[in-house]
Amino acid sequence: MTDIEIAQQAQMRPITEIARAAGIDEENLCPYGRYMAKVNPAPYAAQPDRARLILVTAINPTPAGEGKTTVSVGLADGMTVLGKKAMLALREPSLGPVFGMKGGAAGGGYAQVLPMEQINLHFTGDLHAITAANNLLAAMVDNHIQQGNALGIDPRRVSWRRCLDVNDRQLRQIVSGLGGKPNGMPREDGFDITAASEVMAVFCLAKDLTDLKARLSRLVVARTFAGKPVTAGDLHAAGAMTALLRDAMQPNLVQTIDGTPCLMHGGPFANIAHGCNSVIATKTAMKLADYVITEAGFGADLGAEKFLDIKCRQSGIWPDAVVLVATVRALKHHGGCPKEALNQEGLDYLDKGMENLLAHIDHIRNVWKRPVIVAINRFSADTSAEMEKVRAACAAAGAPCELCDGWAQGGKGVTALAQLVADVADAQPKEAPSYTYPDELPLKEKIEAVAKRVYGAERVTFGAGVVKQLQAMEAEGYGTCPVCIAKTQYSFSDNAKLLGAPKGFTLAIRAVRLSAGAGFVVAFAGDIIAMPGLPKVPAAEQIDVDEDGKIVGLF
Repeated sequence: MTDIEIAQQAQMRPITEIARAAGIDEENLCPYGRYMAKVNPAPYAAQPDRARLILVTAINPTPAGEGKTTVSVGLADGMTVLGKKAMLALREPSLGPVFGMKGGAAGGGYAQVLPMEQINLHFTGDLHAITAANNLLAAMVDNHIQQGNALGIDPRRVSWRRCLDVNDRQLRQIVSGLGGKPNGMPREDGFDITAASEVMAVFCLAKDLTDLKARLSRLVVARTFAGKPVTAGDLHAAGAMTALLRDAMQPNLVQTIDGTPCLMHGGPFANIAHGCNSVIATKTAMKLADYVITEAGFGADLGAEKFLDIKCRQSGIWPDAVVLVATVRALKHHGGCPKEALNQEGLDYLDKGMENLLAHIDHIRNVWKRPVIVAINRFSADTSAEMEKVRAACAAAGAPCELCDGWAQGGKGVTALAQLVADVADAQPKEAPSYTYPDELPLKEKIEAVAKRVYGAERVTFGAGVVKQLQAMEAEGYGTCPVCIAKTQYSFSDNAKLLGAPKGFTLAIRAVRLSAGAGFVVAFAGDIIAMPGLPKVPAAEQIDVDEDGKIVGLF
């Protein structure tokens, strides 16, 4: 059966029961139908953190598949099967990947979060609220220019872009305001996907509504003719934006097929943003459960690095253990195995591709000083010889390794991994965070630290004017911000074709952008764009609704 068929046959429990089991009082629950609800986090904020925090990350993704969310869900369900009080804290899917290449994004097989269709489509409307808040600010920028421009905004230096939660390459670069004076000031404009909006980043990093409004006020939207920054606060937009986001700021409570509670909230991409679910959801889960499983987008070089260097730095959390997801198929792909041969035993390809896994293990243990457990997401074509080779390589690297069979068996297929992860996390003493770089390091050197310590780059080059821009940001008081490097997810480098663990390469930073509200500086490496396009055959072509209203073809 397909993922959606498995999900549609699952027997969900009323969300009130899930909430009760999670320790969420009914008065703090706002149901969206029978199986979804918003949770008011405020009553739990003062409670101490009780949970061991488990970060799930992965090797660099490949067309062969890794299944990071599937492992996250399976791991939480495995802990539930063992009688442990576990909770998930995950990202919300974006409609871009849902209708683009990926299809559904709520796990897979019998390790899924439900209700799958609603989660993958409009859900509770959080992404629509973020889109509306983003575009309200864009409208207020252009209206200010139209209505006399008291702040002296230079129309050529408006940096705030509109957004849309659909892949639409046609909108990347546009000209707006055409049609004469009543229609505004003509200027170059464009759209990003909602997951790449700074409002999404602010939404996911804010600790409460007060912090949200303060961060929104700091959003830099343009420069004046004199070169001074113009903020959302200067435009008196932050209050209205907060009003649009008020209800969305409450985390969404849903359930896995096995009935494990999940707070699913926020969804920035890790290749163009910081790739983590909301701080509010993660910290609320840590008040309620003994083990919280959360994930970060794409490979550990992107998602895990940004989780640790950005989210943890700003929220005060720190994981007790890291689970690194890999598949035999993906490792063979990194070793150069042709796609048509992935289902055949390929020990030589596996040997070479293991470099990618071992590099991630090294960074997790030696850069961030975290214990790492390797989870091998099992495929039916994996041979015993291949599995043993992976186990042996992990053992030699000092990383325990366990199979994950959540896709086929749900939590029952992940109990061994769940026990191993719990044991490692429980044995971990509380330690001070080990970031990739200190706050006081200059921005240029922070970028170099990530490139060299995490990516393995030999050197970093900066495009024309980039260093001067970084120095200007420092002069304006943003020098202590962390950096968020936007690059391809498929390689440690900025070249998607360099698989495995490349060495001696140069990382080219072509542009930088201040995200003052989010509190970080974005550095663009390679050809990363903030509005993806649809593939030749988008997933949308397979999605339909039958005569009974049943959705089909969603992954």
